[in-house]
Amino acid sequence: MKVLLLLAKGFETMEFSVFIDIIGWARNDFNCNITVHTCGFTKQVISTFLVPVTVDKLLEEIHTEDYDALAIPGGFEEFGFYEEAYDERFLQIIREFHEQNKPIASVCVAALALGKSGILTGKRATTYHLGNGRRQNQLREFGAIVVDEPVVTDEKITTSYCPQTAPFVAFQLLEQLAGKELADTVRIAMGF
Repeated sequence: MKVLLLLAKGFETMEFSVFIDIIGWARNDFNCNITVHTCGFTKQVISTFLVPVTVDKLLEEIHTEDYDALAIPGGFEEFGFYEEAYDERFLQIIREFHEQNKPIASVCVAALALGKSGILTGKRATTYHLGNGRRQNQLREFGAIVVDEPVVTDEKITTSYCPQTAPFVAFQLLEQLAGKELADTVRIAMGF
């Protein structure tokens, strides 16, 4: 199985790295056949706090039918996150995964890209909850039913409300792909 880790510039490294680590533990220590492939608009994506990450594939090289799930970390507006997260090409990838009924996992404000793509209309979801609920209000404007909980899964779409939730989103994705027993085993092995 393959997970596409879709990066917009200004993504948060903490929200990105959990997918690499948790799925890496599952593959390396427990023989789970899942790999993570990174993707961005450019070969080197600059994260929040200016950490460069070299991706495996460019956006235009992606064929969503080649992947089993999608993961998207959130990011900071002041580092340009929404410039790419709201780009029509980025949104189209989200829509294609949704149309193919594949799991989609987002952390924090990455839920806003899901909302803008249209896939959260009428679905329970959450996003960054501090700052007087400004981001949750934006998500509501996209048609989501906003739930003020740390991690919300509606069908195969998982959203969360802050960076601290990132590992729990990654474990939820692992559970959807490989089952609860393996996800629980990896949780324990990693000290969660």
